[in-house]
Amino acid sequence: MSFSSDVKRELAGHMGTGRHCQVAELAALFSFGVDDSGVEPENPYAKEKFALLLRTLFGTDETGDDKRRIFETVGMWDQKEQRRTAPECVDGILLQQTCCKRAFIRGAFLAGGSMSDPKKSYHFEIVGRNSAQTGQLKEVINSFGMDAKVVPRKNHRVVYVKDGAQIVDILNVMEAHVALMNLENVRILKEMRNSVNRKVNCETANIGKTVDAAVKQIRDIEYIRDTAGLSILPDSLRETAELRLQYPEAPLKELGAYLNPPVGKSGVNHRLRRISETAARLRE
Repeated sequence: MSFSSDVKRELAGHMGTGRHCQVAELAALFSFGVDDSGVEPENPYAKEKFALLLRTLFGTDETGDDKRRIFETVGMWDQKEQRRTAPECVDGILLQQTCCKRAFIRGAFLAGGSMSDPKKSYHFEIVGRNSAQTGQLKEVINSFGMDAKVVPRKNHRVVYVKDGAQIVDILNVMEAHVALMNLENVRILKEMRNSVNRKVNCETANIGKTVDAAVKQIRDIEYIRDTAGLSILPDSLRETAELRLQYPEAPLKELGAYLNPPVGKSGVNHRLRRISETAARLRE
């Protein structure tokens, strides 16, 4: 089962405590994917929530003879034509309270939403029919301090969030707390792995620089030895050069400890730089 399905399964079993919240969620289900007869079979969790809301609000599992009462409740009934209307977006009166906005987002996700596997990437989206509908959803989501965006896709428009931390926030807004904890565990593990990889890469780069510097130092010392002889160097530089040849892989701090008297890392680096300058003059 996908992570997206796990989220929907959790949301399908979560019911808002207030009637106004339940009406807002039912309105979102109608707006984002439910027709007069119910929810398409391939969306079992939206279908489950749809039936649960109808039972709770109207004592029935389907619209049936209660169609007028149900659609009047969610603001989708034409009194003159005596039929259901299909407004571009949900009546804003149903979304006045924060809890109702949470329920609205929950219903929209159940009807038209999906999430990627957080082990692979962070992507949350809800597919809508038109710009008014998705604009309303975007505004409701962003009222919780998020930065949802809308993008066209074929004949639809998609509200999406791609930031991992904001997806955690939107799961919290929809009250999918189990999915939130699972996502946080994945995020923590990914961040730890990324941190370790960064440190390993940094260490590898530093080791590479150290090795390259040591190779150059040894070549310079060998050039001086084979052309003019190390005796042309002052005693302190000659001692350092001989130790570098003896311990080609030793870091500067360790090399300095072998000197008599010991010399610090910067002192050893200064001596090796002077040796390289001598080699450069000889090459000229």
